[in-house]
Amino acid sequence: MNGVAIYLEGGGAGKESRAELRRGMDAFLGEIKAAALARPLRWKLVACGGRQRTYEAFVNAAGDPDFSIRVLLVDAEEPVATTRREHLRRRDRWSFPGVAETAVHLMTQTMETWIVADPDALSDFYGKNFHKSALPKAQNLEMVLKQDVANSLERATRDTTKGVYHKIRHVNALLSGIDATKVRARCPCCEALFIELPGMIEVA
Repeated sequence: MNGVAIYLEGGGAGKESRAELRRGMDAFLGEIKAAALARPLRWKLVACGGRQRTYEAFVNAAGDPDFSIRVLLVDAEEPVATTRREHLRRRDRWSFPGVAETAVHLMTQTMETWIVADPDALSDFYGKNFHKSALPKAQNLEMVLKQDVANSLERATRDTTKGVYHKIRHVNALLSGIDATKVRARCPCCEALFIELPGMIEVA
């Protein structure tokens, strides 16, 4: 059986922390996963930890007969002014011979950009003393710098009983709870993922 494999940056060095990220992203990508399983195609989401390790896992998977659809999903880290592959070639010195643009995707500029795109979900998770007004108000969140997103999350969550946003402890619940439709409306690179990957699945 053919399949879809997504190689995802993040989750840290620990096995359990990577599993937490994988579970959260699996829920967030539920619409795409459902499309794959309906074909039916196998579905694999690999949280790889570090950035370079993620790229290497993606490259090393080339030719895997069980997963003809392979996707790289990493942070952009900074504003994107070119194609996705060209951005990563310039910034990280990565090469993608024979890899289509549709197989390379970015969380622009960072995964937390997707998280702050749904303030209501964050408010539901953090509860009392969550400061929604501290979050970025830009419609296109990909124009907000990575550090500004991080600072806004810290201000919004620092007085809550769950404490300041923590990338490992909170990521599963947050990714599982945010509305992908809201994220797609404010993050063009997320919209591209939700359009292009189902397109690849449809013709697999």
